[in-house]
Amino acid sequence: MEEASARLLKLVEGHRLTPAQRRIAHCLVRRAADAPFLSSVELAELAGVSQPSVTRFAVALGFDGYPALRRALREEASPGVAEPVGSAVHPYQQAVLAEIEHLRVLAAQLADPGPVERAGRLLAASRPLPVLGLRAAAAQARGFGYFAAKVHPDVRVLDEGGSVLLDRIEAAAAAGATALLCFALPRHPRETAEALAVARTAGLGVVTVADSAFAPVAEPDDVVLAAPVGTALSFDTPAGPMMLGRVLLEAMCDALPGAQARLEEFDARAAERGVFLG
Repeated sequence: MEEASARLLKLVEGHRLTPAQRRIAHCLVRRAADAPFLSSVELAELAGVSQPSVTRFAVALGFDGYPALRRALREEASPGVAEPVGSAVHPYQQAVLAEIEHLRVLAAQLADPGPVERAGRLLAASRPLPVLGLRAAAAQARGFGYFAAKVHPDVRVLDEGGSVLLDRIEAAAAAGATALLCFALPRHPRETAEALAVARTAGLGVVTVADSAFAPVAEPDDVVLAAPVGTALSFDTPAGPMMLGRVLLEAMCDALPGAQARLEEFDARAAERGVFLG
């Protein structure tokens, strides 16, 4: 599955897609195993777009139409690729197994560490560092901010919407921030897009950890790091984005002079105060 997803990501990479086309691309990546077998009608229904949008998507990628795109996907598929089965296991187990596959996709992407390392350098250089995450993504932003504050001198977690959020972004830029980290997860609140627009206008570089490289809040000049989100349960399971956030945190630590010394100092103070039981 990870190889099929990687092939699909490579296929659409570098193309400027409309929001509807990004939804189609996102759907294909998430359904990488059975993508070569989907009809244009089925794909349109899964992506929530019209059938002509599927045709225009294929043409945008350089194909004569959707049948040509599907033939290409079938030709590139590894021998023996079949549609996911999974009916022999409990749905809870299936959800966990699907999440394991998502992590395999992420591992394959990280064979090229360049994008994450670049993002880590951008975040390390920003003083202060605003970290944005609204609604479902708020927990990711708070988790990143908690650990980042141990090594970065000024981390500002932005996890509540409203007009005050925009004020805080502008204040961070005025204080010297050069970059903003955003966690963007489905269903992508409108406020997230509005906040990122303010950040870009203020001159901040945007690094986004999202469920897809085609997330609707992303812009071409952003650094977008993508990891699939599980949808097998009633509520999405963002194990992939959480892991990617920790990898990004590691890259930021690597780019921060004195990060290890700050960690050791924190551990020493915590031991003196008896902060932890173990």
